[in-house]
Amino acid sequence: MLKSVLPLSFIIGSRFFGIFIILPVISVYALELNYSNEFLVGVLIGVYALTQVIFQIPFGYISDRFGRKITLLFGLLIFIVGALICANATDIYTMILGRFIQGAGAIGGVATAMISDSTKEEVRGKAMAIMGAFIGISFALSMLVAPVMSAKFGLSSLFYLSAALSLFCIILLYTAVPKESKTWHEEEKTPFFKLLSNKNLFLMNTTNFMQKMLMSVAFFIIPIALVHNFGGSKDELWKIYAVSTVFGFIAMGLGGAMGEKRGLGKHLLILGIVLFIASYLFFALANSEIVFCIGVVLFFVGFNMHEPIMQSIASKFAKANEKGAALGVFNSSGFMGSFIGGVGAGVLLKYFDLDVLCAVFIALCIIWLVLLRWLDNPVIFKNLYFGLDQGLDFELLKDEKGLIEYYKTSANFVVKYNSTLITEERIREILKA
Repeated sequence: MLKSVLPLSFIIGSRFFGIFIILPVISVYALELNYSNEFLVGVLIGVYALTQVIFQIPFGYISDRFGRKITLLFGLLIFIVGALICANATDIYTMILGRFIQGAGAIGGVATAMISDSTKEEVRGKAMAIMGAFIGISFALSMLVAPVMSAKFGLSSLFYLSAALSLFCIILLYTAVPKESKTWHEEEKTPFFKLLSNKNLFLMNTTNFMQKMLMSVAFFIIPIALVHNFGGSKDELWKIYAVSTVFGFIAMGLGGAMGEKRGLGKHLLILGIVLFIASYLFFALANSEIVFCIGVVLFFVGFNMHEPIMQSIASKFAKANEKGAALGVFNSSGFMGSFIGGVGAGVLLKYFDLDVLCAVFIALCIIWLVLLRWLDNPVIFKNLYFGLDQGLDFELLKDEKGLIEYYKTSANFVVKYNSTLITEERIREILKA
């Protein structure tokens, strides 16, 4: 498992690093670009996500049809071109163009699907936790590296670093990632709009949308509030990010362990939302830098608690032959949230104030919290594995209530079922008939 999971997790982590690294400083540095204003800075933060929304789903379908590796290569090359444009931008419009092109390399869902392809569902939680840890590490490093590098070498250095990492990822893809596995599925793929209407996938898509929206909003307002409202220095931003990252790492470890081993994924999603609400309350009510920084810490804890478990939960609700498309929609939802968050925060802060901004997003969090009441606990979904030489007729299961899917891999036959509707014993009894 580790042979494929580690290099793919590094690739995913590197891509998220390219997203995260500008967030801690972009709202203050981008205001210094030619023709810039608060609204255009919000567009700059969100435009990367807009093209991710547009291309995640097509990239997912392409990877299902033509293969994961070639799709990953294409996306990484596009990202490098966009990063180089951003690195050489002197005005806000050129930087927006570069971020637009960066986002077109929408490979997050493809890499996640490839990890999912290479692991059994029973150990997929561990694989996704490893991937989540890499994302968490990239998040933490970006919080520390971005303020220091941008202060010493300028904003362009962050984009050059992202381009270099993507080039290394291409080398890793063809030297360390094993040959992609094949799956044969008897059923027709679910039509796209029916895939969107799947209750559990819809709720996970909503969750990714909300979490990434709140991330964009937070990183829009945190630097501006600390520097402009409380008189802090841009060069000192790394200190609050460093402290928050320590707490975030602890939350990430607890989230990864408790979410999978104890089947508490849904509970941790709910707890994370409560922490988001608390953090935005602190942002709105803060009358000192210390109070505002408490809100930053709470936000980091909630965000990092979610990261190790969200992809794993979403992948459990997707069928084997639809993972590329389903996870493409999942990632698109997150990037749409990033776009709406960046642009929405820019508009609200330009025409209103921080209190109104926070009130809007707290209200949305409360709606999100209520919606998660209808999310199924992923621990109810189980898999059975049968040898290829057993000669069983899986068509006998086709009309059974609780059967989710059955498919063939290069190693075995897999039956996935809802354990609250049908038991393992019942499935084995039917197959013996």
